Amino acid sequence: MHLTHLSLTNFRAFSRLDVEVPRQILLLVGDNAQGKTTLLEAVYFLATFTSFHAAHDRQLINFMAEEESLPFARVVADFQRGGKMHRLEIRLIQDAVGANGARLRKEILMDGVKRSMQEAMGSFNAVLFLPQMTQILEGGPDERRRYLNLTLSQIVPGYAQALTEYVQVVTQRNALLKQLAERGGDSEQLTYWDTLLAQRGAFLIQERIRALSELERLSARIHDRLTEGREVLRLVYRPAYNPAVALRTQYSLPIETTVDRSGFTEEQIREGFLARLRALRAEEIQRGVTTIGPHRDEVRFTANGIDLGDFGSRGQVRTALMALKLAEVAWMREKIGEWPVLLLDETLAELDLQRRADLLNALRECDQALLTTTDLNMFHEAFVRQCTVWQVQAGCVQRVDQPA
Repeated sequence: MHLTHLSLTNFRAFSRLDVEVPRQILLLVGDNAQGKTTLLEAVYFLATFTSFHAAHDRQLINFMAEEESLPFARVVADFQRGGKMHRLEIRLIQDAVGANGARLRKEILMDGVKRSMQEAMGSFNAVLFLPQMTQILEGGPDERRRYLNLTLSQIVPGYAQALTEYVQVVTQRNALLKQLAERGGDSEQLTYWDTLLAQRGAFLIQERIRALSELERLSARIHDRLTEGREVLRLVYRPAYNPAVALRTQYSLPIETTVDRSGFTEEQIREGFLARLRALRAEEIQRGVTTIGPHRDEVRFTANGIDLGDFGSRGQVRTALMALKLAEVAWMREKIGEWPVLLLDETLAELDLQRRADLLNALRECDQALLTTTDLNMFHEAFVRQCTVWQVQAGCVQRVDQPA
C-alpha cells in the first residue's frame, strides 16, 4: 500500500498543496513549525479520521479560511492497494448555526461515494511513530485505550462501529443509573441497556484479547533483538471485565501471571459480562456509573517483570515503544497482506546509534515511509541518496535535487 498523490486545501498551515508522492522513503526536511508534522498529520488523518494533535477537528481548518463565508478544509489522497487505485477524500465544513454559532460537518468519500466514518475505516492504513508516544507506556489508561482503539479500528472489520455504539450505550446507561440513584424506580429498566452493553462489549474484549496476544508475540521478538536478549517484553491486558475470573470470592494477588483468554468465545464473554452487570447492579446504581467494561480496560508493559510505565528508564521506554511500533507495522502486514504507510516525526533524534540503525533497516522493508527531520546529518549519506528529499518551508514544499 502506498500513496501516489496528496492534495490539501486549507489544512492547518497549507492553504493549497498538490503533490505526487514518491514510493518507498520520503524525507521531509525543514525548521520547526514549517509544516512537516502537518503532512504526517494529514496522512494519518486519512487512516483514522482523527488528529493526533488537535483537540477538535475545527482546529484543522486554516485560520485564514475562517474569513470565508463557508470555512472548510479538505484532504484528498490517491493510493494503491491490492494492485488497484483508490481515492479517499475528507471534507471538514464549518456551517453557521444561529447568530454566532458554528457546527463542524465531516464528509468522507471513498472512490467518489459518501461513506460513514465506520464504513470507511480501514480503507487506508498507516502507523504513526512520534517521540511523545512514550505516553502510551507512561501516561494514563486512556492513552493506552486510545492507542488500541485507533490501531484495531484500522484493521478489524466492525470494530469502529462496535466501539461507537458501545460508547453511546455507556452514556445512556450512566444517565439511567444516575436517574435511579436520585429518583428511584424499577432497576429492571437497566436490562435493555445491559444486554446491549454486553453484546458490544464482548466483541471489543475478544478483539482486544486477540490483537494484544498477536502484538505481544511480534513485539517481544523485536524487543529481544533490540536488547540483545537481556529483556523480555510483555503486554499485560487487564480487562475491567475479566472472563478468566469466574468467582468474586477468588483473591487477586499482586503478581503478574500469564493469563490465556484466547479460548473464550464471544458468546461466553457476553454471557459472563451480562451476569457480572447484574451482580453489580445495586452498587452501580448507588455510584451512578458503569464500573466495568472495555471503557475501563488497562494494558501494562513489562520488561523482565518490571512495569515500564512506573519503573522503566527512559531508554527502556523508548526501546519498548520502538518494538511496539515495529510490531504494529508487522501485525498490519499479517492481517491485511499489505504494508501500512509508516510515519515518523523526528524519531531518530530520540534514539541511540544502534536503535537508529535498526529502525532504518526496518524502513527498507516497507512499501512507503515518510520521515521528518530538521537535520539531514541524522542520516547516513548513503541512506539519504536512496530517498526522495522534500524541503518544507512556511507551508510550501519543494523537491531537493541530490547529487548523482
